[in-house]
Amino acid sequence: MKELFNLNQRTNIVLAITFLIGILLLYSLKDLFSAILGAVVMYTIFRSFYNYLTQKKRIGRFLSTTIILFISFFIIILPFFVLISMVANKAAGMNINAEEIKIILEKIDRFALENFNQQHIIEDILTKAKEEGVGILSAVAGSAFKVFIQISIMYFLLYFMFTQKKEFENALITFLPFTEENSILLGNELRNVTYSNVLGQGFIAIIQGSLLAIGYIIFGFGDPVFWGIIATFLSFLPLIGAPIVFVPAALIAIANGDNFAGIGLLIFGFVIITNIDNVLRLIINKRIADTHPAITIVGVVIGLPLFGILGLVFGPLLISVFLMLVKIYRNNKLELNNENRVNYER
Repeated sequence: MKELFNLNQRTNIVLAITFLIGILLLYSLKDLFSAILGAVVMYTIFRSFYNYLTQKKRIGRFLSTTIILFISFFIIILPFFVLISMVANKAAGMNINAEEIKIILEKIDRFALENFNQQHIIEDILTKAKEEGVGILSAVAGSAFKVFIQISIMYFLLYFMFTQKKEFENALITFLPFTEENSILLGNELRNVTYSNVLGQGFIAIIQGSLLAIGYIIFGFGDPVFWGIIATFLSFLPLIGAPIVFVPAALIAIANGDNFAGIGLLIFGFVIITNIDNVLRLIINKRIADTHPAITIVGVVIGLPLFGILGLVFGPLLISVFLMLVKIYRNNKLELNNENRVNYER
C-alpha cells in the first residue's frame, strides 16, 4: 500500500502541529510567565549556592532545596510585602490638609517664577506625573490572590528545578536549538546578566536608599527610614530613581524658607547619592557583566506593564537575553557563511 506522505512531508507536518500547539501553550501560560521567569532567575541566582551545599557540605538535595527556598523568601520576596505594607500604613495614617498643600505649591511656583522665570511649574509637573503615574500604578497594582498564585507556582517550579537539577539542565541542553557550546555560553551569559541586573542593581539600590536616609537625618527631614526604603526600590531606575524622592522634598523645604536643608539635600543627593550609582555600576560591570543603563531604563518601561512591580527586574533581563540570542545568531550565521565559502572554494 502506497503511503500518503513521505518521510519529509510527515516530518514537516509534525513540525507544523508542534509549532501550533506550542503557540497555544504559550498563550495559555501568558498569565504565568512571571512565575516561570521568576523561577529561572531564582535558579540562576542560587545555583552556585546549591552546588556549594550539595558538593562541599554534602547536604542532601531535598534539604539543600528547602534551605534555598527559605533564604530566597526572606531576602527577596518578603521585602516586597514589607514595602507594600509600609506604603499602605503610611497612606492610611496621613492627615492631608488641602489648604496647606495649596500654600506649599504656591510657594514653589513663586520661587520658580522668581529664580527660573518658570510659571506653573508644579502644575505642569503634576499633570505629566499624573499621566505617567496612572499607567505605572495600574501596572504595579494587582490582586493579592494573583500575587500569591504567581509566587506559589514559582516556588513549585523552583523546587523541581533544584531537586532534579541534572535532568533539568540536560533537558535544556538537549532541547535548546543551540550547540552544546552555545548552550553553555548562553547559560554563563544569563548568569552574568542576572547577577548584574538583580544582585548588582539590588546592591546599588540598597546603598542609595541608605544614603538618602542618612541625608534626611543630616538635614532634618522626617521619616528617613520610610523614604530610604522607598528610594531603595525606586533606585532600580538608574539615574532617575532616587531624585524622585529627594528633589520634591528639597523643593518643599526651600519653598518653606528652609534654604539650608533644601539646598543641602539637593547637593548631597546629586553629588553623592546619584554619583554612587555610576561608581558602583562601573565596578559591577568590570567584575560581572557590562549592562548599559539604557537597557535597564528601557527594560523597566517595558517590564512594568507586562509584569507589574517585578518588571523592575524582569524587563532589563529580557532585553539582555534578547541581545544575547541575537549575538548567538550572528555568530552562527558567520560560521555558516565561512563553511559555505570553504565548500565553494573546494
